[in-house]
Amino acid sequence: MNTRTRILEARRLVVKIGSALVTNNGAGLDHAALDDWARQIATLRQGGREIALVSSGAIAEGMQRLGWKKRPSEIYRLQAAAAVGQMGLVETYEKTFSRHGLATAQILLTHDDLSDRQRYLNARSTLVALLELGTIPIINENDTVVTDEIKFGDNDTLGALIANLIEADALIILTDQKGLYTADPRRAPNAELIEEGLADDPRFEAMAGGAASSISKGGMLTKVRAARRAARGGTHTCIASGREPDVLLRLIRGEPVGTLLHASSSRLAARKQWLANQLQLAGALIIDAGAVKALYGGRSLLPVGILEAKGDFRRGEAVACIDEAGEEIARGLANYAASECRRILRKPSTDIESILGYVDTHEVIHRDNLIVHAAR
Repeated sequence: MNTRTRILEARRLVVKIGSALVTNNGAGLDHAALDDWARQIATLRQGGREIALVSSGAIAEGMQRLGWKKRPSEIYRLQAAAAVGQMGLVETYEKTFSRHGLATAQILLTHDDLSDRQRYLNARSTLVALLELGTIPIINENDTVVTDEIKFGDNDTLGALIANLIEADALIILTDQKGLYTADPRRAPNAELIEEGLADDPRFEAMAGGAASSISKGGMLTKVRAARRAARGGTHTCIASGREPDVLLRLIRGEPVGTLLHASSSRLAARKQWLANQLQLAGALIIDAGAVKALYGGRSLLPVGILEAKGDFRRGEAVACIDEAGEEIARGLANYAASECRRILRKPSTDIESILGYVDTHEVIHRDNLIVHAAR
């Protein structure tokens, strides 16, 4: 199988653009480059693909506006630069995409937003809704109010987290290098470009060693680690030069541009493996014989088949599905909290909205978020 077809077939993409590209190595926002990427993204949208854009550049743009040549080390100065630069960055993206008939939305996130399960699910719902509306979310870390993200974080990692969040098929990291080399090409002229490999290949981290620039926070190492993180959710990653002509369009056509680091398992398989390895479950749902039969038949768990909800689990947490004999039949991610499950159990899905005042999904656990144990 030509593994490049995994990008060609991708329907939902996260595109991450680094600071050096967005700001032309710190000289200020590169309006021509931004317009060219917007043109390519508009073409992808016309082809039915959904794209979320993770953009660095707020701090670098702020530095340029403030006349700073060197990235400061003080947190408060970095926050000030982010506040100044974010204004210009978002305004420019809005104007650029509007020229191509696309609406944009600003999304500023912190690691707290993605580590808290409730906020994680809220962010996911918002982003998925924006994608379905054909809007381009412009995503960045909220550098202005958060300290540890500036100090330790980078937008390569954020891109991988967003890919996991929205279950993207591919993460495309655009940088000022052609891809991952066997050694730092700035120091080793004989270094060779790696065209593709497994994202979890441990050799790649050693090959990616090297410092970031004075403008960008990350480096090739953070991109390799981001690819590994994205692969845990079944997302394939391409690292390529943002200065290559039509780089996004060529990647989607399956051309061998940059480095492809592909996931070793599908998104669905990766999620189910994660579920299978959960040692701590937040609660349990006792289900009747009809629900047991439905789960073994590959169907979702509906509220009508639930007899009891145990524990105090929240929406999105992993719970066990237990039959009336006390055997664990399956485990999965609950779409409703325990308190809500107790109100809708034994009820048809059509009654959820009238009971709770809203309906998220008609399934308490969707089959894609279920792992069913072998029948005994």
